[in-house]
Amino acid sequence: MSRGITLYLHVHQPWRVRRYSIFDVAARHDYFETNDPAQNNELIFHKVAEKSYLRMNALLEELLRRHHDFKLSLGISGVFLEQAERFNPAVIESFKRLVATGKVELVSSPYYHSLAFFYSRPEFEEQIRRHQQKLRQLFGVETRVLANTELAYNDDLAKWAEAAGFSGVLAEGWDDVLEWRSPNYVYRPVGTDRIGLLLKNYRLSDDIAFRFSNRSWAGWPLTAEKYRTWLMEATAEAPLVNLFMDYETFGEHQWSDSGIFSFFDQFVSSWLGVSGNTFYTVSEALAAHRPVGDISMPETVTWADSERDLTAWNGNDLQKEALRYLYELEADVLRSGDEQLIADWRRLQSSDHFYYMCTKWFTDGDVHAYFSPYDSPSHQPRTVLSNSTSSSPKISSCARI
Repeated sequence: MSRGITLYLHVHQPWRVRRYSIFDVAARHDYFETNDPAQNNELIFHKVAEKSYLRMNALLEELLRRHHDFKLSLGISGVFLEQAERFNPAVIESFKRLVATGKVELVSSPYYHSLAFFYSRPEFEEQIRRHQQKLRQLFGVETRVLANTELAYNDDLAKWAEAAGFSGVLAEGWDDVLEWRSPNYVYRPVGTDRIGLLLKNYRLSDDIAFRFSNRSWAGWPLTAEKYRTWLMEATAEAPLVNLFMDYETFGEHQWSDSGIFSFFDQFVSSWLGVSGNTFYTVSEALAAHRPVGDISMPETVTWADSERDLTAWNGNDLQKEALRYLYELEADVLRSGDEQLIADWRRLQSSDHFYYMCTKWFTDGDVHAYFSPYDSPSHQPRTVLSNSTSSSPKISSCARI
């Protein structure tokens, strides 16, 4: 029996909101421009490009050339692509070379990395359409598989995806849902007929994404041979392992001096050195394996935090109010016809802004603080409709609330 790894890497950078005081309301609309290094989108993009995107893309290109059976899938947010085009076109070109190999599949997601599916279905559908259009424009490809923001998934999303023509959806393989079942199979979402579900093996994924450089971890140091052994054990009877993680794992979350790049190089070679082992794109995994059963997730499951739900983004009053204000603006903003205003409103939908507002970093470790460019959760923007003298409304962000 062949054993396959389905590797999915998600690439994203938000437009960070600058500090914006009450005195800026109706006077300044440069919400995403600042000289503050912690919030300067161009500086941050260049830093991560050098540490992660360009270096990892070069390694992936080499591995795709060297190994016939090495394949992967990428989710690339629209706001990332906007920044790459504006700040560092070489990053776009390096991703184009990967896709041009024919062994890298691009996956659909909301253009603005938003939670719109849970707050405005028309806006969600528009963002999926925009994202598909952007991938078509830049890479000349059509998408067949959906990965919602932060793998936020429930039964309704699967039904929507099937009706929209997708062949599969990606989701978290959370124990509370799986119970006795393994994430290492293809499943059928409850209430669908034709669509497949690929579930993240979070233990093996997180061994790389979160634990790789943790010297207090019992598995440290993680070698390619040790990791291959774990993967072989996981596929002793199951056909595949779905390794889903942020692209920035490589070089940004796990720094170069941790050995992450050499580990990944050796891991791919070690895995493919065993007869019968292969890699799948997400579509290939769905096509190669029939669903072994139905999975139901009536409540939303994500890949974030220990709760694996939406509370990382809407778990406190600050977050709930910000989300409510933001989506209550939808009709007025769209009716304005002001393309810049609409783009700003959509950039403010990126889930990162609400993640930074999470107060769990005081009680649930420092993962939220690690990713936040702000001093505390209360330094986050909330959207208000200003008394602008312009004929169209403007969105303002008040960063010291």
